[in-house]
Amino acid sequence: MASTSDIRKGLCIKYNHDIFKIIEFLHVKPGKGPAFVRTKLKSVTTGKVIDNTFSAGHKIDDVRVETRSYQYLYAEGDTFHFMNTDDYNQITLEKSSLDAPDLLKEGEVVTILFNTEDSMPLSVDMPASVILEITHTEPGVKGNTATNATKPATVETGARVNVPLFINEGDKIKVDTEKGAYLERIKE
Repeated sequence: MASTSDIRKGLCIKYNHDIFKIIEFLHVKPGKGPAFVRTKLKSVTTGKVIDNTFSAGHKIDDVRVETRSYQYLYAEGDTFHFMNTDDYNQITLEKSSLDAPDLLKEGEVVTILFNTEDSMPLSVDMPASVILEITHTEPGVKGNTATNATKPATVETGARVNVPLFINEGDKIKVDTEKGAYLERIKE
């Protein structure tokens, strides 16, 4: 058993007869009244996100997890296929268990969390950023803005990302997987 002081991003807990992963949390100490922890929880079985508030010192039932490296192979509808990089065993996961499936490129190595009790996969942790190639974007017109404007672009995985006007088709960019936002252009 853990308490609210052990809450951190990525922690898996049992709550309301389901297993949830903590996406966001905030310790709040109001001027009046007891402290509490405001959390955003994502169900690892359904993918549904809920908001919940735990009072300070509340006991939470954490789930022991094990992490393993898997390589993304391909998608088949809403089913994604992964291969263990150590023993080459393959598993399939539903799209709902992935945080950013539209940014996942074939061959990308991800970390999959497994419940140690029953070896069931709980969630997929993407790398902090991925490098993707721009497949389509409109040409940017130089000098038509006064601030740093952006334009929509489609990357090789099919995801749409807003990029600066100087980005062209064929450029490689680094994308933040948590927010799905442009970080920088990769020079070759």
